[in-house]
Amino acid sequence: MLEVFSSGEAWISLATLTLLEIVLGIDNIVFITILAGKLLKEEQGKARRLGLAFALLSRLALLAAISWIVGLTAPVAQILGRDISWRDVILLAGGLFLIGKATFEIHDKLEVAHPEEGAPKNALSLWAVISQIIVLDVVFSLDSVITAVGMARHLSVMMLAVVLAVGVMLIFAGAVGEFIERHPTMKILALSFLILIGVALVADGLGQHLDKRFIYFAMAFSLGVEILNMRLRARHAPLALHHRFEEESPARRA
Repeated sequence: MLEVFSSGEAWISLATLTLLEIVLGIDNIVFITILAGKLLKEEQGKARRLGLAFALLSRLALLAAISWIVGLTAPVAQILGRDISWRDVILLAGGLFLIGKATFEIHDKLEVAHPEEGAPKNALSLWAVISQIIVLDVVFSLDSVITAVGMARHLSVMMLAVVLAVGVMLIFAGAVGEFIERHPTMKILALSFLILIGVALVADGLGQHLDKRFIYFAMAFSLGVEILNMRLRARHAPLALHHRFEEESPARRA
């Protein structure tokens, strides 16, 4: 195994693939964060860690079964003159689930009354959340593993890249989760990202491949705009509070 890393090509493949796996894992972190937010505060960290652990296990298991992965791309049926593979079915089901889940969460945030914001989340138990994470981990892992197989020739390089990427995701998952939870508009933006990713999965399952670079650019651009909006609101908040105090002061003196 170690002799594989005696060449510079292997190290370049490892660095490039690790970076790509981290980028591909962003949607996984967002989904895990959104679902973990439905739990009690003390259970959210455990849900994130378990979710990423299952993501790592599913990726390694799929990498160990590369021949099976290749077999998933073979046509098993034909619909409207187009060949359908098991990979297409998995991507379609995962994409539709992601779109439905994100849409439901946005509706819950915008339309459903939450009178006691500090009350325990009433929707799901820890293992109900973990089970949903596992389902989407398989879909995200399939995309990740197919990318790894296409970029590296050695299984050891692929597995090490996946381990490193999930390690980085594990380090930053807590900070990402807390940031999203503290900013309601950022949570809506994250849910919108999940809808975008779900649409991309459905399109891929239907044979209409969307370039991920455009998707991630759109996500990065939207995130940048929202961060600027947050800074603008933070600068104007003290000024607005001062004006409000000035308007109320004469009434109090009277």
